[in-house]
Amino acid sequence: MSVVRTALHDVRTGRFERSLSALTAAGAAITAGEIYLSHDAASFGNKMMWWPVVVMPAAIPAGAAAVVSRRAAKTVLPAASAAIVLNGLQGTYLHWRGIRQRPGGWTRYNMEAGPPVFAPLLASLVGGMGLLAAVLRREDLPLPEVD
Repeated sequence: MSVVRTALHDVRTGRFERSLSALTAAGAAITAGEIYLSHDAASFGNKMMWWPVVVMPAAIPAGAAAVVSRRAAKTVLPAASAAIVLNGLQGTYLHWRGIRQRPGGWTRYNMEAGPPVFAPLLASLVGGMGLLAAVLRREDLPLPEVD
């Protein structure tokens, strides 16, 4: 029970930099795989489809490094995460443009059959987690007594 109380206290006091860094690395790995499979299914029809395949995996070693190094959590992880957020915003524009360019434009059919409308924004959330981790405190700092 003490471990659960400590974990809850860490979250309440903003001390979960290492945990969120690890979640960022794991989320980036899963998301990178999904992006690759989705873009491969579309035969990488646009060269811009390679960008998230290159950018997203950068958060995997950055997140892992941030788990063991406070310096990496404050430098490398936010840089990789910011690139992911920007790429996700760019991808959102490109996906929306792709739907608009389909015959009929913004129809329900095109939104369902065309590029996923919100997938790039979901990928941006992984970058957002990394940015949030960079501003949090580390769990290994001394904790005040828990009542």
